[in-house]
Amino acid sequence: MADNRYDVSDLPEAQCEPGSDGKVLKNRLGIVSKQDMDGVEATALERTMDALVRDYDAAHRVTADDLCDWHRLWLADVYEWAGQYRQVNISKDGFPFAAASQVSYLMTQFDREVLGRWTPCSFSDRREVVRALAETHVELVLIHPFREGNGRLARVLSTLMALQAGLPLLDFRSMAGEGRRTYVVAIQAGLDKDYAPMERLFQRIIEESGRSS
Repeated sequence: MADNRYDVSDLPEAQCEPGSDGKVLKNRLGIVSKQDMDGVEATALERTMDALVRDYDAAHRVTADDLCDWHRLWLADVYEWAGQYRQVNISKDGFPFAAASQVSYLMTQFDREVLGRWTPCSFSDRREVVRALAETHVELVLIHPFREGNGRLARVLSTLMALQAGLPLLDFRSMAGEGRRTYVVAIQAGLDKDYAPMERLFQRIIEESGRSS
């Protein structure tokens, strides 16, 4: 799975590892290099993805608690707050995500109204699958429930949902490089419940994943 970091947030330096020049969050390993941290997180994410693919079947109804468990499984060795909803407000390039005080409520709502509707993702109509992937991805990223790893966790969710629908492992390269701006615009469109831009992006991702599988 691609490890494109769309969710590195504009956090106060006090929340960063001393000596990291504000580029690495405080962590259990004392890592101060962003490159080193990227490598640690990427390796841990690969292990986590492998485990989740084995453990979750096509009939599983994903919950908000599952997302906390996945986040903890992935990052518990790195951050003491892994698997816990964030208690700080965060933004990316001046774009504010949901207020920390609202995260728990929003995740309960997300569980009931979005995950409850779209998982298990076993729809026979490809258009419904694409809509399911787009809406769950956008809404989770807009909430940004964790201090780190939200975009990547959203891609984990999308991948597992795609597997439930009988699709191959998703190739997210369309979200990287020149496609990053398209991705950001699609996320922001979700503020108005407009999922069409993200649907188009996921349709492209599915097509490219089929060619590369």
